[in-house]
Amino acid sequence: MKKVFLILTLVLSLLTFAQEKKGAVEKMSPDQQATLLIKKLTLSLDLNQKQQEEIKALLLERAQRKATHQLAEKTKKEKGEKPTATEKFEKKLQQLDAQIEFRSKMKKILSEEQFKKWEAKQHQRKGKMRHKKHQYQAKQ
Repeated sequence: MKKVFLILTLVLSLLTFAQEKKGAVEKMSPDQQATLLIKKLTLSLDLNQKQQEEIKALLLERAQRKATHQLAEKTKKEKGEKPTATEKFEKKLQQLDAQIEFRSKMKKILSEEQFKKWEAKQHQRKGKMRHKKHQYQAKQ
């Protein structure tokens, strides 16, 4: 009985690894990401054309910065380099500075009502992300 169970477990695990990943699509370019996000923001915040252009420039800049950062992190990981505590601190500090700068630029572009709505959506999105993170950690 134990042998049958062991064989079934091995077969199932091999079949799982043999299947292709679902949803494994090519990553979008920073321009495509910015375009999609500006469309979503336009629908939710009722942006005018000038606001769309200004926010798209911000989003494009942020997406490009993210893409270059991910590439740099990937090369470091492939080399087997691990960041020191100081590097982690500096990275987190840069992320927070970028968030503060992005928020202040959005505040200048959006009206007061739009900005409040945008902040509420950001807060809601972060809550969902935290919830998903806790669910993922609970599974492990």
